[in-house]
Amino acid sequence: MTDTAGSRPGSASSAATGDTGAPAADPRRADDPSPGPDHLSGTARDGATGPTAEDRTAEDPTAEDRTAEDPTAEDRTAEDPTESLFGRDSQFHRFFNDPRWALAMVRATVLEAAHPQVGAALIDNSTFVAHPWRRLNNTLVSLRRMFGDDDHVRQREAARLNRLHTRLNGADARNRPYDAMDPQVRAWVVATLFESTVTMCRLSGQPLDQGTMEGLYAEFLAFHAVLGDESGQLPPTVHEFWQYFDRMIEEELENTEALRIILYKLFDHLPAPPLLDGLPTVWAAGRALAGPVIGTITVASLPEPFRRRAGLPEIPGAQTLMQGAYMTAGLARLLPDNWLRTQSVADLLFQSPDRSEPSVHDGFDTPQAAALTALRGRMKQAGALFRLITPFPEQHSPAGTSTTERSADEFFTAVLDQTGDGYLDWPDLAAMARELSSRLDLDEPAETKLYNAYAEWWRELQAALDTDGDGRVSKDEYTAAVPSLAGPALIRVAEVLFDATDADGNQFIDADEYRALFRTGFGRTVTGTDARYSRSAFVTDFLSFMSGRRRSTAYDPLLAGA
Repeated sequence: MTDTAGSRPGSASSAATGDTGAPAADPRRADDPSPGPDHLSGTARDGATGPTAEDRTAEDPTAEDRTAEDPTAEDRTAEDPTESLFGRDSQFHRFFNDPRWALAMVRATVLEAAHPQVGAALIDNSTFVAHPWRRLNNTLVSLRRMFGDDDHVRQREAARLNRLHTRLNGADARNRPYDAMDPQVRAWVVATLFESTVTMCRLSGQPLDQGTMEGLYAEFLAFHAVLGDESGQLPPTVHEFWQYFDRMIEEELENTEALRIILYKLFDHLPAPPLLDGLPTVWAAGRALAGPVIGTITVASLPEPFRRRAGLPEIPGAQTLMQGAYMTAGLARLLPDNWLRTQSVADLLFQSPDRSEPSVHDGFDTPQAAALTALRGRMKQAGALFRLITPFPEQHSPAGTSTTERSADEFFTAVLDQTGDGYLDWPDLAAMARELSSRLDLDEPAETKLYNAYAEWWRELQAALDTDGDGRVSKDEYTAAVPSLAGPALIRVAEVLFDATDADGNQFIDADEYRALFRTGFGRTVTGTDARYSRSAFVTDFLSFMSGRRRSTAYDPLLAGA
């Protein structure tokens, strides 16, 4: 079998490059929320036209002096990439646990999705529609690894991200190529994180001073450098960055399908996080109110030139609502530090006993993990009580199913259709391989074996189930031929996973390996696993889940959870 881990099986990879100039920035409008000089000073912008990016240095004479006396941010990064740029003393570490950063992350994601290449890659490959909470958690884990204290973990994560991005390429609906390894595209993703962090501070009434902003920018330049991209894709100084950002907003971004899904579909249909899956009615009611509000806040926070070019609606009162949301989130920082830490909130939402680095296997059976498990149980009890006292009809499982089984339709939607487009295609199976290899922290050889095994399974499924020859499998085609799923290629997938878990190679997963598998891959503690787990038993259990015959306490949260 040929190596197909780098692209869609049976299709050629395509790459996209572009040449960009650097025209002078247009003067900023007074109602433009993108960072201008008034973003640094926090002054009001009612009716006044803001200065251009070139005027920032004139407004802050010391900025130019500092630039002349000290090396640029890029030079400092080149001298020592890890000097105060990562770890607990970094600016990023402080912002990572800031409640306002949730708003900044949503805003940055929208700006990323507005880039034609990023938007196309999201539509074709991402699980953000069907599994948004899982996608969010993966992003938080990756950022924590990249900006943490351990340089070995950082380099390993950068290598994993590069392997992931190498596999994401193709063409959009207009037949324009996209490539996640395009250096300009990767630079734009980093740029949106920095710019949205600066903007969140300004909108919440706490603008960054010039020195803090320069330090933060140096950290993001270092982050970009760790990914291995050549310097020069991002400007070396903050002053030049704003000119670059203006040009991207004015010339490159579009009203993409991915952007529209995030703003007008995702929030309105957001599934409940694992903690609240026992309260579907409560979640649906809250989502109906919060979804449009989040979308309105996000649109109002976007740069005005982009809102105008993209034709995004100007809703009366949206700017006031947006400012209020950011100000309120800023006030939340006055609460005790351990109340709203990103890690604590993520642990609560995902009800995961382990949210430490996946490569560490000790210290997971903690009182915190037990408390989270108990909270999850109480939430389910509350959900059951709520359903008893509310007039809503009881929701039954599909006919013919039990608590350990699901219908073919349900399995197709919950597990196989990872991208949420209504079809089973190679990107869906690639997303499974990506999720498993990331959770199990596989190195390059094992990861490639897993991708190749999934690629082989896709070819087997396509040959058996794609009856109309359109290159993908519909739900009807799948339900008509469910028994044919558990073929030799799927067995190979199970065997690759077994080999990755069987650390000592004795053809059995012993108690320690089994616990490590659950803690690392599935984020949960298991007991009663003193007996060894044979290869045949492991393969049988995996096939029972992947063929849709049985639910699984292990694989359901990993591949079917929101």
